Amino acid sequence: MSEDMQRTAVIVTHAALRQNSTVSDAVAQLENLGFSVQVRDDIPDVQEFGHHAEPVSEDVEIVVVLGGDGTILRAAELVKGTDVPIVGINTGHVGFLAEFESSELSEAMRRIARHEYTIEERMIAAVELYNPDGSPSGLCDWALNDVLLKAEDRSRMVEIGVSVDEVATSSFGCDGIVVSTPTGSTAYAFSAGSPVIWPGVEALELTPIAAHALFTHPLIIGSTSTFDLRVLEASGSDGWICCDGRRQKVIPKGSRVRVRQSASVLRLARLGEANFTDRLVRKFDLPVRGWRETALEKKGHVK
Repeated sequence: MSEDMQRTAVIVTHAALRQNSTVSDAVAQLENLGFSVQVRDDIPDVQEFGHHAEPVSEDVEIVVVLGGDGTILRAAELVKGTDVPIVGINTGHVGFLAEFESSELSEAMRRIARHEYTIEERMIAAVELYNPDGSPSGLCDWALNDVLLKAEDRSRMVEIGVSVDEVATSSFGCDGIVVSTPTGSTAYAFSAGSPVIWPGVEALELTPIAAHALFTHPLIIGSTSTFDLRVLEASGSDGWICCDGRRQKVIPKGSRVRVRQSASVLRLARLGEANFTDRLVRKFDLPVRGWRETALEKKGHVK
């Protein structure tokens, strides 16, 4: 990029944090480093399925997210379909997708200005909705983390039929089903008992939630396969679909949701050298030393 060209960055944060000193510090530091800065805190927490924030223009160099993982999911709407990368500075709790903590803000800004980052591409799930008569509804969406299908009436279970590559594999009543990307495998799916999938694996993971059946295990499919989830006519409730905990819609009985790999990816800017395994251990504070190892060490059997 020519030194004469104006560099542009977009800061995405939550409205509740707009007056936080971290936001004003980030704006000031980026401006001092030669950036024109736009601040976006107007992306709603909840939207209708298929509705998204207007994407940033291609002349934006980077989107800096100040917040937690929820704010990163909102910011993802701004870069979907573009080559603009996102970098997260965690001001929330876990901040699994974030690269740096807020205490490291100055170093993060310097690395951004010097282009001292690598790009990691994350898989996105494409979501299509079909009417009860089998016709396409014309509504589609996507998810960086996960797609959730539950009962519209939260007091009842929803009956769901599951197909893989258009072959019926199972049906059961349940509280819901989560279909997650590798990125989302550390979120709702992880809490529901599914395995963690490393980001470099192109796969989709289906996790039943409190299924009323003896044998319901998570399913993992490859990048060329599809999941179809049908809200059965026998269901005690219509369905409710939600992408990334944000974009949602009530769907009638008989509706079908198809989830597959999207042609788009999300570009995450990585400022540090820590890999996914390092982040997994650190963010979840995993007990890497088992009690047996500790006990044996106390007895002098392990050095």
